[in-house]
Amino acid sequence: MSNNQTLRQRQAAATPRGVGVMAPFFIERALNAELWDVEGRRFIDFAGGIAVLNTGHCHPTVSAAVQKQLAAFTHSCYQVVPYESYIALAERINALTPGTHAKKTAFFSSGAEAVENAIKIARAATGRSAVIAFTGGFHGRTMMGMALTGKVTPYKVGFGPFPGEVYHAPFPQDLHGVSIEQSLQRLNELFKADVDPQRVAAIIFEPVQGEGGFYIAPPDWLRALRQLCDQHGILLIADEIQTGFARTGQWFAMQHYDVLPDLMTLAKSLAGGYPLSAVCGRAEIMDAPSPGGLGGTYAGNPLAIAAAHAVLDVIETEQLNLRANQLGDRLQARLQIIASAVPQIAQIRGLGAMVAIELIDPATGEPDVAKTKAIQAHALAQGLILLSCGTYANVIRFLFPLTIEDTVFAEALDILEAALKGNTDVAT
Repeated sequence: MSNNQTLRQRQAAATPRGVGVMAPFFIERALNAELWDVEGRRFIDFAGGIAVLNTGHCHPTVSAAVQKQLAAFTHSCYQVVPYESYIALAERINALTPGTHAKKTAFFSSGAEAVENAIKIARAATGRSAVIAFTGGFHGRTMMGMALTGKVTPYKVGFGPFPGEVYHAPFPQDLHGVSIEQSLQRLNELFKADVDPQRVAAIIFEPVQGEGGFYIAPPDWLRALRQLCDQHGILLIADEIQTGFARTGQWFAMQHYDVLPDLMTLAKSLAGGYPLSAVCGRAEIMDAPSPGGLGGTYAGNPLAIAAAHAVLDVIETEQLNLRANQLGDRLQARLQIIASAVPQIAQIRGLGAMVAIELIDPATGEPDVAKTKAIQAHALAQGLILLSCGTYANVIRFLFPLTIEDTVFAEALDILEAALKGNTDVAT
């Protein structure tokens, strides 16, 4: 029987170092917000497969839907022999996404594919080629995804050159002295110095930056982006890959705003752990590419489609939007109490259950990466899995399943408090 040590040795020999792995142990089984490694140790999962498991590990409704589909057929390639479940899911996404205008949805396999295809669609619809993204944004690991991503290490190092005509402007971050006005001024400077706005096909942004540090887009900034896009005929793309499917207390983060995007990219918790992504947008824009211009061999796989239908059912029946707000409020309230004893906590921010803390050395004002790593290590030693993020890797984000039991959530918060305060005597 394998143990963690022998598996780590095999991992080092058989897999490349470029696939960075956080945990020094290997999962054997999981249920809802808990998982167990190959040596039987239990962990509470506050990572959720990086925001993929809003409905938890192995939700019985999702598993049953996949098993039913598994007995019918597993693949035909939708572009060769289509199936009704794909159409039905597109109809549901069209109805759930913000706005009452006519929409269409296409499915793919990964978030990066969704971003790639959103850019393709935007270029086909506008006849333009340039794209503007934002510092701190993350849009995937493909060549276009890396070009759009506003963080060099580790995502871009050694992989260039990247596709051209991609430009970046600063994302508003009050904590770091970037105001709405400064962000918009830089956009206007781009139009003066770098790219004619008549050449710009799209502006892509995350309503809440994921890898960038859980910074929330200010409403006035989004209104200004919408106005700028309308003025110059630019499409506005909301990347909701990490924010979607109840994480922020709404189906989608854009429902917190009075601004409608032209296109949205979706993935992660859409299918509860099965590989599925989507681009949803205005019908006339989505129809811009010619037949055959969109797709992929595994795009809209029937097993993942079945899982997604079940995920949407679970979000509705278990009221996970409400649950996200409740859990997010509990977490933020606890963090506010803890912050009085932990001066490195410079900011607590969140939307629904998409919550993070940023750690800064109070003596120097610099990002406290060492404290961030120590908190993660302390928590992991006590059985709580945490993820960091941010341009400087000094932000801890919380991505627990929204289905987590109250008792498990309370246990996790006790471990978290001990880790933040530098104590490791909390038993799991």
